[in-house]
Amino acid sequence: MRGSISSPAVHRPSPPYRLRLGVAIALASLAFPAFASAHGIVGRADLPIPSWMFAWAATIVMFITFVALFRLWDQPHRRIPFRVVARVPGALEPLAGAAGIAIFAIVAYAGLAGSQTFTANLAPTFVYVIFWVGIPIASAFVGELWKPFNPWRALARGGAWAMRRAGREPAPLLGAYPERVGRWPAAVTIAAFAWLELVYPGKDDPRLLAVLALLYAVFQLTGMASYGVEAWTARADGFSVYFSMIATLAPLRWRGRSLIVRWPLLGAREIQVLPGTAAVLCALIGSTSFDGFSNGDVWVKIAPRIQEAAGHLGFTVVGGFEVAGTLGLLFWIGFVAALYNLGVWGMARAVGGDHRILAAQFLHTLVPIAFGYMLAHYISLLILQGQAIGYLVSDPLGHGADYFGTSGFLVNYNLVSFAAIWYIQIAAILAGHIGGLVLSHERGLTSFRSTRGMIRAQDWMLVVMVGFTCLALWILSAVTTTTI
Repeated sequence: MRGSISSPAVHRPSPPYRLRLGVAIALASLAFPAFASAHGIVGRADLPIPSWMFAWAATIVMFITFVALFRLWDQPHRRIPFRVVARVPGALEPLAGAAGIAIFAIVAYAGLAGSQTFTANLAPTFVYVIFWVGIPIASAFVGELWKPFNPWRALARGGAWAMRRAGREPAPLLGAYPERVGRWPAAVTIAAFAWLELVYPGKDDPRLLAVLALLYAVFQLTGMASYGVEAWTARADGFSVYFSMIATLAPLRWRGRSLIVRWPLLGAREIQVLPGTAAVLCALIGSTSFDGFSNGDVWVKIAPRIQEAAGHLGFTVVGGFEVAGTLGLLFWIGFVAALYNLGVWGMARAVGGDHRILAAQFLHTLVPIAFGYMLAHYISLLILQGQAIGYLVSDPLGHGADYFGTSGFLVNYNLVSFAAIWYIQIAAILAGHIGGLVLSHERGLTSFRSTRGMIRAQDWMLVVMVGFTCLALWILSAVTTTTI
């Protein structure tokens, strides 16, 4: 296979390549204003700068990134430099686990016993804002934050510790985790949570969220007992898989009790590609894309037709709504998978490599894109609705308590201007795609024997990145702020 690892050095691209690259980027820039004029970026007319100016600025940034990578980075980093900067006591992880269990218990109890008004109950805000948005954003900067606080993992590890104290060595009930299953359970979890958030009409029901959380905890504990705590957590727990993937982008990494500083982004290349790993990333990017698309004019025209067709098949009005949302969600997940595979297919054809091998080698380039999509779409939710934690911690059940004296805290919707949110969203989109380009270039240095092979392959990766950039415009085209 001509796409295998070979020479450690790749020479600078020839002028004809830069010409083709410039033409491709310029053509892509023409698509940006088209999207902007059709929908209006972030759904507002009072943008801080004209949409066409952003389009060309983004085009220039991506062009400069491509050229700079080829001119300045011609040696692969076979080992990621790192430095140990701190060590923590061994008792810190059990304490973090106990805190995670306590928080989980409070959230579940609030959902079951508290007010069923979602704005007055801790459960919806904690699940959709702190858990789903806050943890991955923090993980992208400080490393794997979720792992020590994971309440299901902490309970399972506590049970294993108790067995050892009793003189019995814990062992998986069903043996080794089946390799062919891989991360498919995690992919199903991510898709199911996205369906709950984006499609199900009763997503804000605190009691429903509490019941689902308890059922998920039982499922996780059963899986850990069957196949081992760490093996199950790293493969089948969708949230742990998601958060740990995002954590590979961080400049910090926890290794045992040591805190390590490393280069950002490059940790993503250490992700073990198992069956279902691609499905996890496609579910993350596709679900966020559908969320933005579902707020646009096109979906407003398409969805009623699907609901009407579902009604003819015997579905109720609510059922028709769910059918339309489910089909839309599945379409976008499939579209993301098809776009990535198109780029990989092009690379394989250009260099004569094996499609499956290249798909696995470059899969980690989707991680920064997934994070950029998530950050751009949900940052307003975190900034605005996240403030509700100020009063919810004092009154988690919504029954009028004031445990910490903050129950009168008010959400300040003017805390950050719409212009500032817009700038953050644009920066997130650009950073995510630039991160994908960096990882693609770094992997290309070790995956292709010749300069010509790498250049031809990167042409196709450019197509993929431009395609994902166009998808990102859907996220910003119809919605300025996101609320529960």
